[in-house]
Amino acid sequence: MKTSRLLVPFFALAAVLFSTNLARADLFEKFGLGKKTNSVVSISALSQDQIVLGLKQALGKGVQHAVSQLGRTNGFLTNMNVRIPMPEKLQKVEKGLRAIGQEKYADDFVATMNRAAEQAVPVASSVFADAVQKMSIDDARGLLKGGKDSATQYFRRVTETNLFNRFLPIVKSATERTGVVSSYKKFLAKAGGSNSTSGGLGSFGKSLNADKYLNRDAIDIDSYVTGKAMDGLFKMVAEQEKMIRENPAARTTDLLQKVFGAAAR
Repeated sequence: MKTSRLLVPFFALAAVLFSTNLARADLFEKFGLGKKTNSVVSISALSQDQIVLGLKQALGKGVQHAVSQLGRTNGFLTNMNVRIPMPEKLQKVEKGLRAIGQEKYADDFVATMNRAAEQAVPVASSVFADAVQKMSIDDARGLLKGGKDSATQYFRRVTETNLFNRFLPIVKSATERTGVVSSYKKFLAKAGGSNSTSGGLGSFGKSLNADKYLNRDAIDIDSYVTGKAMDGLFKMVAEQEKMIRENPAARTTDLLQKVFGAAAR
């Protein structure tokens, strides 16, 4: 009897510990804590389809991020990494205007170019999505083991011409809506072109021959904005690819974890 009485508290304690462990196990189960992750496989164990789909997912994630960040108000203008600057040919004119306190004309022109780019980006998302889906399987294993942005660079290399041709009409429409051409002409007129009524930069402006830039074809603004907008998009995609390659937390799907986990081995 004495032995039985001694066993009662032992079993009570065991019951408490058992129930506590169950509760803890339930919490770990509920929140996904303490689960063993799938063992990392080698690249040789991955199928060609898995590698290609993993790369497509990474690029798709990058494009989605780029479009969401750039295709909004001030998406380009306030992001110094992708902000579209004054065309190089006009930078002397810009410097002259700023020197006499007429920076407003330069700022307005730069702002309207960036506004055109941000308006075009959401419409272009489907173009990029189509290109991702059509990505070739050639060199897939090499891309997986390549540099931090090798998939993005490959993607750009094989799609850039087609993307530019499809993106350009969207940008043209956006430049008309945002008044890029109007701002451009005001900027040049203020610098001393033939349409200037206030003298602009005077003899300095005349020496720059601002008139030659008043013809829209002299500097193809639409092509310039298109190229810079694409540069910005690909830069943002590359940043996401780098993050996925280097940071396991950025691999938000099982396939990304498997494919880029293998690449990191």
